[in-house]
Amino acid sequence: MELRILAPTGALGAGFDASAFATGVAARPDVIACDAGSTDSGPAALGSGTPKLSAQAVTRDLRLLLRARDQLGVPLIIGSCGTSGRDVGVDRVADIARAIATEENLHFKLGLIYSDQPTERLEELYDAGRITPLANAPEIDRELFGRSHTVAMMGVEPIQEALQDGCDVILAGRASDTALFAALPHLKGTDPGLTWHMAKTIECGAACAIPPSANGLLVTLREDHFDVTTLADGSRLTPRSVAAHTLYENADPFHIAEPSGVLDTTDATYEAVDDRTVRVRGARYVPADGYTNKLEGAELIGYQTVIIGGVRDRIVIQTLPELLPMAKHYFDAKIADIFRGTVDPADVDIDYRLYGTGAVLAGNEPDPLDPRELGVLITVTAPDQATAHAVATFVAHASSHLPIPEYDGLVSTLAYPYSPPEMDRGPLYRFTLNHVATGVTPTELFRTTTEEL
Repeated sequence: MELRILAPTGALGAGFDASAFATGVAARPDVIACDAGSTDSGPAALGSGTPKLSAQAVTRDLRLLLRARDQLGVPLIIGSCGTSGRDVGVDRVADIARAIATEENLHFKLGLIYSDQPTERLEELYDAGRITPLANAPEIDRELFGRSHTVAMMGVEPIQEALQDGCDVILAGRASDTALFAALPHLKGTDPGLTWHMAKTIECGAACAIPPSANGLLVTLREDHFDVTTLADGSRLTPRSVAAHTLYENADPFHIAEPSGVLDTTDATYEAVDDRTVRVRGARYVPADGYTNKLEGAELIGYQTVIIGGVRDRIVIQTLPELLPMAKHYFDAKIADIFRGTVDPADVDIDYRLYGTGAVLAGNEPDPLDPRELGVLITVTAPDQATAHAVATFVAHASSHLPIPEYDGLVSTLAYPYSPPEMDRGPLYRFTLNHVATGVTPTELFRTTTEEL
């Protein structure tokens, strides 16, 4: 048996080279699959329901995918719609698909798989002791579920049910990236170790190519190996670049967890067939004792206003680390005085990040830095946007005239590239869940609807 799986891009809406995609379509794949989301960009998409990538970008990519699917007569599977996989994300992509179908005169059976988790269900799982933390998960309590938006991450099974129901196009909520590519091969009875390893390899499109890009890969899956081929001109694959992708988003490159078990790549081998193709063998899949679905949640925790500044004065740069703690005490007193008890200073966070002296590592640079100029990012977080903005106005003013002991009189400490310097960033979210639901069947946390277009 031989199956061909086309991964056109690493994320729907990220864009891909149309000619490279045409090369993949010309190989007549048995399925086209594409991821559309992730938690990589932080909790905002999940908390707000707003996708990372624009409707225009998603429409461009989806139009090409739907045309190709119609030409080939094969399934098209897209997962984690709307970045977060929330129900509103699935519906948003479905609306785009409907519009394209009308414009292009395309006809297909559409399956929509939803992954939002109602508060009541989560409370029942929690009360039954069936929500288990993953490594470094935050502490949770029962009240969290009412203020957090939560999705479950599906494996292959809900997608397989939609395929068996005759769906030509499947738009799924939050899904394991690999499940999108493994669902059809598993239905065909392919080796699970090879299938999951293949799916892991192509989940991000040509991210494992040299150079990495948003373009696609084609896999030919056979009984004892799979060949992965890059499609874009000027790109290539090496055994090292393909093997390295098992470390992407994983702490352990040899043991990669899925809802139904663990992919073990310890004995996998990688062999160059040519500059664009690598042959992979040897991975195995170890079924889990029980099925689990990962839970991801996010909640609104405040609103932010940001200020961007810079300084090139060496004395100011050297003095800022000592001045900023004093400035924060000053601002606490200022908040208490201005707002007269209506705003608690403890509810307002004022954060300075000094880019050039270790902001990314939060001051833990292994070697001392001696910058000639400094970028300063000031973030004010408060319970509402009006308060965040009001506080930011006097924070910006005071920060531009911090007292420098070495200088007499009033000096300018920070320069702002924008006027006014305060920029309202809007709502701020945080992740609330990095847990799994245990003792579940593979499909019970998900809902599927179908329609004919």
